[in-house]
Amino acid sequence: MGGDAGYDGGDAEKETDLRRARIARELVDAVRGLPPQEVPEALCRACAALLPGVAGLSVSVLGNGADSAVVLFASDETASWLAEIQYTLGEGPSAEAVRLRAPVFAPDLRRGPDVRRWPLFCDQAARTGAEAVFSMPLAGAGGALGTLDLYRETPGGLDHDDVRTALLVADAVVLAVSALDRASSDTDGVVTWLAGAESDREEIHQATGMIMAQLGVGADEALLILRARAFAHGRTSMEVARAVIDRTMDMCHD
Repeated sequence: MGGDAGYDGGDAEKETDLRRARIARELVDAVRGLPPQEVPEALCRACAALLPGVAGLSVSVLGNGADSAVVLFASDETASWLAEIQYTLGEGPSAEAVRLRAPVFAPDLRRGPDVRRWPLFCDQAARTGAEAVFSMPLAGAGGALGTLDLYRETPGGLDHDDVRTALLVADAVVLAVSALDRASSDTDGVVTWLAGAESDREEIHQATGMIMAQLGVGADEALLILRARAFAHGRTSMEVARAVIDRTMDMCHD
């Protein structure tokens, strides 16, 4: 019996590896040959096709730390908002998944332990119509590179197959991203496929620097002020950062 159990476990592991490789190949094939600026949207469509059981999804990537996370792609406005608002508030399953390097599921955003755990995030998420959110870390050698986040418009957990597929998609995103990054070339001055995310990150840094100069505060406090203003006005940190840079929002006058 012990031999049979070992064999079955080996078969299951082999099947998982094959499925992971197939999903990674689908993602790479979906974006192969595309101009860099078209890669995120194509990658998003491919991920969504693999996860039809959720209402929407997004992938966020980290900079030097969790504070510099930006949305690489999102399937719709709700998915984008859910990712952005977690960065703005500094709470939610995405940040927890990065910290724990493990999946974090919030199957009911209106009641139960999730509301007590992340009260601000759950309140904002429920306003968008999202009832459940699930976050998978994008595992890198030195820690999480970001997260794959899914949402549903009804409460309840994912079934076993959906969880398994989501974890494999998260793994495949990392593999696809790594393959594309290695294949990209800067010799002709062409931006890499991550250029959009890098641009967003720089906007946050630029706005933070402007707030530091305006208010005479340090970098950490300036970022907290940016996030607080975003929350107070029902906007994301990125939207407020752009308003600061465009000088349509003055942090000196609240």
